[in-house]
Amino acid sequence: MKKQLVFWVSLIWLASCSPSADELFQEGIRQLEGSDYQKAITYFDRAIDQDANFASALNAKGIALIQLAQYDRAIEALNRSIKIDSLSYKPYLNRGNAWFEKGEFRAAVMDYNTANGLEPGILDVYFNRGVALMGLESYEDAIFDFDIVIQENPGNSRAWFNKGKSEFWNNDPVSSINSLTKAVDLDNTNGEAYYLIGTIQMSAFNMVDEGCVNFKMARSLGYAGAQTWIEDFCKD
Repeated sequence: MKKQLVFWVSLIWLASCSPSADELFQEGIRQLEGSDYQKAITYFDRAIDQDANFASALNAKGIALIQLAQYDRAIEALNRSIKIDSLSYKPYLNRGNAWFEKGEFRAAVMDYNTANGLEPGILDVYFNRGVALMGLESYEDAIFDFDIVIQENPGNSRAWFNKGKSEFWNNDPVSSINSLTKAVDLDNTNGEAYYLIGTIQMSAFNMVDEGCVNFKMARSLGYAGAQTWIEDFCKD
């Protein structure tokens, strides 16, 4: 009888200590921030099992699945999150990221547009949409988005780089070289930026010596594409 009493008391204690859906979600977030994405998904799934309408857990699960390159599963989770809460910009932004990783740039832009409509001013939306627009070769629209990011955060070297790259493909060498120079001023480890500067200097302005300096800098930073230019035009 005594053992049976202890057994039932133990069951009551275990039931009272069962974590809530929110506690499971918060632990999932900690695992996500610690880059243990599979463990994070386990916690998010447990939270969703307790509360099938837990939109934030579904959104966070989508983020973790993107990090694991499981894009279709991520889109499925984010679809469910949007169905539950269609007024949050976050699952649209994250679903756009999943579409982008799949190379579905038009679908990505549509989701970024929706996210921007729901919550204007989120710089990640503008930056990510700009990159997706580059994938669609919509360079003028991409430049517009990168300009918004730069206006709010002038120290964003990636925005300057992508703006310069868009200007390069949009046949605007003067603007491109200015943006790319700003990018390497902020981040002198960007080999591709040095490569593009060298390309513009040599092909648009006939600045062979200056171009070779930038090609060699690009090569020193591991950008292999510079080697052909160096072999063809530079004294190595």
